[in-house]
Amino acid sequence: MTGLMVDSEVWIRRFHAPAPGGAERIPLVCFPHAGGSASYFHGLSRLLSPTVEVLAVQYPGRQDRRAEAPVDDVRELAAGVVAALEPWADRRPAYFGHSMGAIVAFEAARLSEPAVLFASGRRAPSTHRSEAFHLLDDDALIAETERLSGVSAALLDDPEMRELVLPPLRADYRAIETYRPGPDAVVPTPVEVLLGDRDPRVTEQEARAWQAHTTGEFACTVFSGGGHFYLADRADELAALITRRLARLPR
Repeated sequence: MTGLMVDSEVWIRRFHAPAPGGAERIPLVCFPHAGGSASYFHGLSRLLSPTVEVLAVQYPGRQDRRAEAPVDDVRELAAGVVAALEPWADRRPAYFGHSMGAIVAFEAARLSEPAVLFASGRRAPSTHRSEAFHLLDDDALIAETERLSGVSAALLDDPEMRELVLPPLRADYRAIETYRPGPDAVVPTPVEVLLGDRDPRVTEQEARAWQAHTTGEFACTVFSGGGHFYLADRADELAALITRRLARLPR
């Protein structure tokens, strides 16, 4: 573990309580995309309940944490999450990260040892594209996120909302675009890669390169017709896949 002291209730959101007297649920930690928040996983939590307990990460600088400065370093975010997960450490959670969240989850897996890592909508850490969206002006950065369908255009038409959304969005882009893994960026954790076949940010070849980053089992699932946010349209299929994979975990 990291030794970092953080408040778990500040970092982690739980949306669906267990049924009274129900069996212990499998914890699944969900790491949001750039500009995203814990609430993005509310629907997935509903679909996975009551078997799986979704622990959705709330990064600093957004929603109820908007008074905090956003973090623009992937490893710092990962360390904060791992520290916040201390109450669940003995249950060995699984990790699910989408887009930037896949890399934050990967770095968190290097500090802990999750049961399995679902890396969604993100190319492998060792693959690199020259991207500097965090250096764009506000309008261009918003246009890029709208192109990926990651942020509502109507939402960002509101000047007050733009003022709230842009600082963490830019910090997230800076974090992921300046991230460079070390030569030892390998985990023993099984890795399940998920992507849409129409994702402009990751090809299947770039996704399958995740296999070099694990000494455990590896699998790759491509959702036909899916874009970068394939999981919005394929939520039922995604939940079924996650449920099947978690059911195989030794408990």
